[in-house]
Amino acid sequence: MRAESVDGEDAAYAAARAERIDTGDAVLAVRRFGSGPPLLLVHGFPLHGYTWRRVLPGLAQRYTCHVVDLAGLGDSEWSEATDWSWEGHARRLQRLADHLGLQRYGVLAQDTGGSFARFLALADHRVDRLVLINTEIPGHRPPWIPLYQWLVRNTPGAAPVFRLLLRSRWFLRSPMGFGGCFVDLRLIEGGFHRQFVARYVESARATEGMVKYLGGLRWDSVDALRQRHAQLRMPVLLLWGEDDPTFPTAHARDMVGQIPDCRLVAVAGARLLVQEERPEQVVRAVLDFLGGSRPERAGLAELRSA
Repeated sequence: MRAESVDGEDAAYAAARAERIDTGDAVLAVRRFGSGPPLLLVHGFPLHGYTWRRVLPGLAQRYTCHVVDLAGLGDSEWSEATDWSWEGHARRLQRLADHLGLQRYGVLAQDTGGSFARFLALADHRVDRLVLINTEIPGHRPPWIPLYQWLVRNTPGAAPVFRLLLRSRWFLRSPMGFGGCFVDLRLIEGGFHRQFVARYVESARATEGMVKYLGGLRWDSVDALRQRHAQLRMPVLLLWGEDDPTFPTAHARDMVGQIPDCRLVAVAGARLLVQEERPEQVVRAVLDFLGGSRPERAGLAELRSA
């Protein structure tokens, strides 16, 4: 993608007004793009809505994209009363949908946001299509995350340690940082660095929110999805960076059989953050799925549930 195109996407995202919506135990920031049927976009850890900037130009041509910052991240506001569990995040998303007046809506979510989206879809009958990008898998533990969770739960002053680590270029490019997120590690620089690294380095409050977000997630809820997946009644697309070491594609294939109406589309040359690395393929696969068709171009491989 040309540099001027990326700059334009950054400017378009920055120009969007963030509406702040009180969802009970946190205030969520949400930005709106485009027109058409509603599509809720839910980011993962430790990102915020900016991660969707490269897919928004294509999606917003056909859908009204509601881009949320989850509690603890981005421009959201949280307090000591905030429920940091998977289910707590899902309940806030449902309250957000209520506030936005959504009737039937689709959800596009990645990483931890993909787990929140599944709990949302299990609770809210209005969700009619669900796209999950490289997200948690029952019985699987992503590398490093359980260790970081143990540290933030048991080590006083963990937040300053994370801020110190994020100053290290070596750490950022290592598997412990963002090395497992990109095939091309140069993508860690530029806007990504400004939004998702410098923000934590510069703000103790932002880092504290990130630490609380991470510490509140318990894996037994994810493991229970092995059985609960069968209750998902809407069509589901698993959209996967096939080179991802965090949530390997082989494990994603196991989830296809757990969900009644599910297909897996693997994107070549991408790891965890497919929307950052291969935005054109993401837009094409999402629009094909939401429109009810199958992907036909090179770079996408598909597997469907029986």
